[in-house]
Amino acid sequence: MIACYTEAAAEVFPRYSISLVIPAYNESARVGSTLDSTVAFLRSWGAAFEVLLVDDGSDDGTAAIARNRADALPELRVISIEHGGKAAALRAGLIAAENELVGFSDADLATPLTYLEELADVIAAGSDVAIGSREGAGSRRVGEPVIRHVMGRVFNLIVQTLLLPGLQDTQCGFKLFRREAIQSILARTKLYADGAQVRGPRVTAFDVELLVVAQRLGFKITPVSVVWTYGAQSKVQPGFDTWHNLRDVLKVRFNVWRGTYT
Repeated sequence: MIACYTEAAAEVFPRYSISLVIPAYNESARVGSTLDSTVAFLRSWGAAFEVLLVDDGSDDGTAAIARNRADALPELRVISIEHGGKAAALRAGLIAAENELVGFSDADLATPLTYLEELADVIAAGSDVAIGSREGAGSRRVGEPVIRHVMGRVFNLIVQTLLLPGLQDTQCGFKLFRREAIQSILARTKLYADGAQVRGPRVTAFDVELLVVAQRLGFKITPVSVVWTYGAQSKVQPGFDTWHNLRDVLKVRFNVWRGTYT
């Protein structure tokens, strides 16, 4: 079930407790400032929260910097895993999360954290899954290279054709779930659940599988238009990652055909 968010769901923002997962691979240059600004923003909400920084086997001191920050930020938890790619890091953080709402954001904060309030609003209005969308009314992409944008739109066309019709952006790294929903979803996902190690950054179609399983389980998915800024230090490799993403999509499609997710 896919809905669309067009206006605030409630006059008074509900103060849910929230767990925010941030996967990180070799992010020493910005992880400190990311954690500082994330904790400061969530403190301004006045709700209980935790930030889970999942270090994906970095070799540049990312984990050490994060743990140093955790000494001063009691709301911060640092989890370290063997290098398994972004999907493995997200899975570890989502499983460890403890609060009512569970979300994730990229380490570069390409989508401003202020949009968390809108995502939480649509969950308060009855959705189970709220996702940042870089397509649709009110959305905007800032500084994205043309080739990456074109490849992304082609990929989304394939996703819509095979799996998620009507959902224009599955890959924005900014999503929020009811905790019981993400627990049920993760229990059925298959991609990158084996803990296998990888080399270098690995962007996947893990998000596609999350949303497919959510839909198969009858959870309500609501896109929220966001302004997203392309990062000059992005680890996405358009050609290489597109190949892996397409392979993942075909695996998910095969799993749907087999009835794996029901």
